[in-house]
Amino acid sequence: MACPLPLSRLHKLMILVGLSGILLSLPTLATEQDDKGLPPIRTLTAEQSERAAANYQKYCVLCHGENRQGHVNDHAPSLRSRSLFESGVPHAILRPLSYGRQGTAMGGYLDEVGGPLTLDETWDLTYWLFEQSGVERVAMSTQPVLGDIQRGEKIYQRDCAVCHGKAGEGITAPALGNASALAHNSDEFIRYAIQQGRQDTPMPAFSGRLTEPDIDNVTAFLRSRASGWQDIKPVLQALPTPDQYVVNPQGEQPDFALAQGRYVSSADLYAALVAKKKMVLLDTRVTSVWQTAHIEGSFPAPYYSDFKTIAKDIPRDVLIVAYCSCPRAAADYVIDQLKDLGFNHTAVLYEGIFGWMHEGYPVARRAIATPDDGSSN
Repeated sequence: MACPLPLSRLHKLMILVGLSGILLSLPTLATEQDDKGLPPIRTLTAEQSERAAANYQKYCVLCHGENRQGHVNDHAPSLRSRSLFESGVPHAILRPLSYGRQGTAMGGYLDEVGGPLTLDETWDLTYWLFEQSGVERVAMSTQPVLGDIQRGEKIYQRDCAVCHGKAGEGITAPALGNASALAHNSDEFIRYAIQQGRQDTPMPAFSGRLTEPDIDNVTAFLRSRASGWQDIKPVLQALPTPDQYVVNPQGEQPDFALAQGRYVSSADLYAALVAKKKMVLLDTRVTSVWQTAHIEGSFPAPYYSDFKTIAKDIPRDVLIVAYCSCPRAAADYVIDQLKDLGFNHTAVLYEGIFGWMHEGYPVARRAIATPDDGSSN
């Protein structure tokens, strides 16, 4: 779909839409509505559908599963849950796909933030997922859901924290204390998920388990956890070139004692970096999250890359250490690809980058431009 707005303006439009919870479509569709008062559903061409299906297999299967079942890695949610697509198309699906979920393994896949997909491709994938769900949308109110926040917190801690975490950090279920999710989703979207549950996941429907007022109370509590949205624009770093792939090229190679013949601990990797040991560090996450934070000296080699091409620029006589955030699935996958290509001097960071940061080890973070410094549009 052609869009008349520059991407930076589109981003701001989507943020404003998310804060209000109004389900508008892009400007080219904003004047049209279906018989429920909803923005019209896009009908994908055969070519668009085929491309979206291929992109799902390339970028999403690792965590969400070949059949969209979810929870394959990093507790990624089901993408075939009826209630999600009844209430979530288009923007509640498009936004996390495009911009990711801060503080989780879900990176942003839109090229504006360093991901591999164009805006058209993110829209096509969003509507392809909706088509696969086979459901009809439900009209959502844009009004706030009012409730007793203190009462809602007690219910949340009793019934929800075991899976979603006491602070909404996510344990075996998605993080609910996520600022981007709370900013992007309307109150009614949150309420509908509590009421209807998420089919094909452990998330039950709380309709009948909780009274309607208590569902309102939990919704109001979750809304109260939103920290707001700051209009910031990332300053993307230049990607490393092949001559920069080897860290400490003049140093000696580390001699790690690898667990299971593969895994290196954060402590051992950090000690080797401090000692200026020679190695190659691969960040196997989507490039947008490498832009956000990465281990110094690493370069992005996302799990969906063409490793036959990348392999041409990686020395075979230097130890390769791969890491991801899930905490090992993507890195394991990449190392398996490299081993198939004859790279046998390899390791995987056992704790992943979140574990690395949890242990207090440093990462390189991107700069951001804010409206205050006059550098954003």
